[in-house]
Amino acid sequence: MEIVVTILIGALAGWLGSVVFRGRGYGLVGNIIVGIAGGFVGYWLLGKIGIFLGGWLGAILTGAIGAVVILFLFHLIFRG
Repeated sequence: MEIVVTILIGALAGWLGSVVFRGRGYGLVGNIIVGIAGGFVGYWLLGKIGIFLGGWLGAILTGAIGAVVILFLFHLIFRG
């Protein structure tokens, strides 16, 4: 059951990150991948500055912040 929740939170976080950064989504699988990876990046980044968000909403926001960072770096590397 936890994997299903992780996938749902990752999908939502990836979608939010792509909406904030680009204004559109990357499809279900792309949003899940970006959201889950964004969760790792977001927790690491927010942990470095001492901010920890709890609960489902915190997980979604942390994943979305990390997704924006990943999408920004992806855009810098692959312009075009």
